[in-house]
Amino acid sequence: MTQKTVLITGCSSGIGLALAVKMARDEQKKFKVYATMRTLDKKEKLEKAAGSTLGKTLEIKKLDVCSEESIKLCVSSIPDRKIDIVVSNAGMGLIGPIECQTIEEMKTVMDTNFFGLVRLLKEILPDMKKRKSGHIVIISSVMGIQGILFNDIYAASKFAVEGFCESLAIQALKFRLQLSLIEPGPVITDFERKVFEDGMKMDLSAADEETADMFTNIYIKNYKQIFQVLGQSAEDIAEHAVTVILAENPPFRHQTNTLYTPVTTLKYADPNGDLPIDTFYKMVFQHDKIFSASLNFVKLLRWRSRKSFDLRKASQ
Repeated sequence: MTQKTVLITGCSSGIGLALAVKMARDEQKKFKVYATMRTLDKKEKLEKAAGSTLGKTLEIKKLDVCSEESIKLCVSSIPDRKIDIVVSNAGMGLIGPIECQTIEEMKTVMDTNFFGLVRLLKEILPDMKKRKSGHIVIISSVMGIQGILFNDIYAASKFAVEGFCESLAIQALKFRLQLSLIEPGPVITDFERKVFEDGMKMDLSAADEETADMFTNIYIKNYKQIFQVLGQSAEDIAEHAVTVILAENPPFRHQTNTLYTPVTTLKYADPNGDLPIDTFYKMVFQHDKIFSASLNFVKLLRWRSRKSFDLRKASQ
């Protein structure tokens, strides 16, 4: 099997780091991974995780998705500029009332999450078209399908990614290219911790009292519990991504969390779009106690499932 060249963005931590290391450690050495990050000052964590693969099946390079020059320099440094698989993972989050966010903060999210992908593909896509070979993998989000309370700008950036990819996928087929969107729900990483911490520190003085209270006492209050119950690890997402990459006919969309699937299914169940909005409204404002109890029940089921799995594993 010919070794495939993989370029992954946003590898200083989280999903990018986990995926880079997993692919580099492949026993059959199917991949040569170029793990990139905005600044090499943050490469220590990846170097440690990469271990013996460093300098062999994994190399670390600088790539800032917000800079066309940085992207060009990185891609041109790869032998023959040949990239078989590109994984667009770099991104940033933003939560809170829009009254309390600056336009510049919003632009930064859009520039990283959406235009970062566009810049990357503008540089890599022409070469893939010439070869009529390549797989474009985007770490998107279920929030590219269904918006969530106080995630307005982040959801907007992911909706943009999804619309862009739906359009591009049609063209990609003509050039025999594959395009896949990986759509996680909540993922427990440093990325999410930073988003939560920034939300906790947010100046809410520009918001009315009711909105500020809603953000603090409903959204922030339930944030940790939702992640504890529904959250996946970066390694879980990496496992899903590799499965998609190795698939003979990789899917266009792949959701990683079956517990979250009913939420996105609501979007397709009602062409008018009222059902998911009405459901979320009632869940947050009218049935919050039932919602909280349901989370605790799911948490118990997952705990028992993991416990029984561990016991089976131990007995083997």
